[in-house]
Amino acid sequence: MRIFVTGAGGQIGSDLIMALRERGHDVHGSDLAPRPSRLPEDVPWHRLDVTDAVAVAGLLEQLRPQRVYHLAAILSARGEQIPQTTYAVNQTGTYNVLEACRLHGIPQLIFTSTIAVFGPGLPESVPDDVPLRPTTMYGVTKVAGELLGEYYQRRFGLDFRGVRFPGLISASLPGGGTSDYALFMYTDGVRVGAYEAFCRADTRIPLMYMPDGIRALMDLADAPKADLRRCIYNIAAFSPTASEIAASVATAIPGVRITFASDPARQAILDSWPRALDDRNAQQDWGWKPTFDLAAMTADLVPRVRELLARTPDALSGH
Repeated sequence: MRIFVTGAGGQIGSDLIMALRERGHDVHGSDLAPRPSRLPEDVPWHRLDVTDAVAVAGLLEQLRPQRVYHLAAILSARGEQIPQTTYAVNQTGTYNVLEACRLHGIPQLIFTSTIAVFGPGLPESVPDDVPLRPTTMYGVTKVAGELLGEYYQRRFGLDFRGVRFPGLISASLPGGGTSDYALFMYTDGVRVGAYEAFCRADTRIPLMYMPDGIRALMDLADAPKADLRRCIYNIAAFSPTASEIAASVATAIPGVRITFASDPARQAILDSWPRALDDRNAQQDWGWKPTFDLAAMTADLVPRVRELLARTPDALSGH
């Protein structure tokens, strides 16, 4: 199957492309950013600005993929610094990709949504269907992306599917998300033996290790359409407090010093997000189940971070 990935230069893209190739697919990546160094040279790479409707439609007409993974987005923390650009990339970009799929008969689009679609006043465990009152431009545009995709499915028959990701953690450069405090505990823990997190110690949000997130995207795409009762699914793995993450890091990096100094702007975003997600619909409809809990992630992630920093010692030096 030919598969096209937008925003493939970001946190998810490289891992997704490699996993899809392992399943035998012909995968094309695209981004304004250059090809990630870890991708083999034989992965076709296209420079694409998703805000350019003509370019998006032209490339999809040329490639005619059977499936599109739409990853292109500006994340929450970065998005609050440049909300106008975030709207253009996340909102207009999603519309452009949906329209190109409609125009050129591309049958399926997989969308990456987020816990940032939620807002204050949530229950302890948040189901799929609650009022969506996001507090960031990132969250606002992801709500609109969910609704646009559902419209394109009803109106034009596009097979639109998506997951609401928790905060994703991997051995890679953080992408400007508000959940990055968790990843920096690992990267700075390895790099300098200490990290001051920008949240309170009792902060709790849903998190997921990247291999589970990648598998979720592929498994949802492959699920029989007749089994799916909805377009967008919560998926969950674990929901530790920031202090519990710090304790787990300390088991793998003895002597690490992790402290907390809450940043008001980012803390307000974190406090508006769910503490835990109810993902029973994903479990029932397409068999979703995570592989990694916090301890298993720490055991796997720390050696990968050490390897990353050995290859690129300056990659994670900036916050």
